[in-house]
Amino acid sequence: MRECMNLALRGKGRVSPNPLVGALLVRGEKIVARGWHRRFGGPHAEIDCLRRSTGRTAGTRMYVNLEPCAHYGKTPPCTESIIASGIRSVVIAMKDPNPLVAGRGIRALKRAGIRVTCGVLESEAKQLNRVFVKHISRRTPYVHVKVAQSIDGFIAGERAPRYISSPASLRLVHRWRAEHDAVLVGAGTVRADNPRLTVRHVRGHDPHVVVIDGRLSIDEHANVLKREKGRGVFLCVSERAAAAQREKVERLEARGIVVLRFPAPGGVLDLRGVLSALYRFSIGSILVEGGSSIFAQFLESRIVDQLSIFVTPLILGGGVPAFGGSDRGRSRVQRFADFQTHRTGSDILFTAQFRKGG
Repeated sequence: MRECMNLALRGKGRVSPNPLVGALLVRGEKIVARGWHRRFGGPHAEIDCLRRSTGRTAGTRMYVNLEPCAHYGKTPPCTESIIASGIRSVVIAMKDPNPLVAGRGIRALKRAGIRVTCGVLESEAKQLNRVFVKHISRRTPYVHVKVAQSIDGFIAGERAPRYISSPASLRLVHRWRAEHDAVLVGAGTVRADNPRLTVRHVRGHDPHVVVIDGRLSIDEHANVLKREKGRGVFLCVSERAAAAQREKVERLEARGIVVLRFPAPGGVLDLRGVLSALYRFSIGSILVEGGSSIFAQFLESRIVDQLSIFVTPLILGGGVPAFGGSDRGRSRVQRFADFQTHRTGSDILFTAQFRKGG
């Protein structure tokens, strides 16, 4: 089953919003075929595995880290091909949380006389597909907040370099960009840095871009508004700002930029509403990259699934705090489900996952 999960990881950054799935075909104790879900819209792992089998499949055993589908979507049901192949038994790590499947695949296999074992390394399988589990079951994107700060807690200072993290940390962040559906920043970050938010230090696709800009203050020539091939740009603004700057909105929309309008009580967009809107555009995961007030708003809204903080061996002595600019009286105490620390070049990376409910 761990081999299935290793195969599944090969599809990372290519299959979203679908899950990461790998499959093995075994005869006796010998693996006779391997497969994985390679790209969104392409064959599922089970079908890829069957197509790569060069011998008879009758009497074999299949291992797969997620319940095979039993419904028609972009591809036919995997259960039909498994049943037709003569496979004797199927070993599954976890049931599919997708309401369209949710046990139907297992029942279809059992009705066909196939022996099914489910729950092998289930917790590891759920961790592997935590992004998929979140967005398919709760209909909102998985939120990963990334912060790069100095030892004394600042993300920028008057004389600080633009990138305070090590090259190794920068490469990792670009890998994360390629693995997420979208990267999100606030208008302040766009004004201060004019970032491109593309993938440059590793191979991978450019994520969609989301800008939180309640006042619609963004420069129409900002780098993030330059649409790349296959890359969507979503500008989240207040209803009042959109109405007051109708011509600007029309110019942006004429360039293919999606302008999403939201109520903004107190001048702040409701981030839960923003996430719900983005989910309707098939965005299942978001990497939040700044800035300070955006980090604070996400934490205060208790909608963060994963927090990654790069701490660089640098003291700025002042500047922009990592979490500031949005204190509406809510408690900022947050509890972690678990956390880990790693070295990335000269930096220390602190990664935490939040307990449900904050």
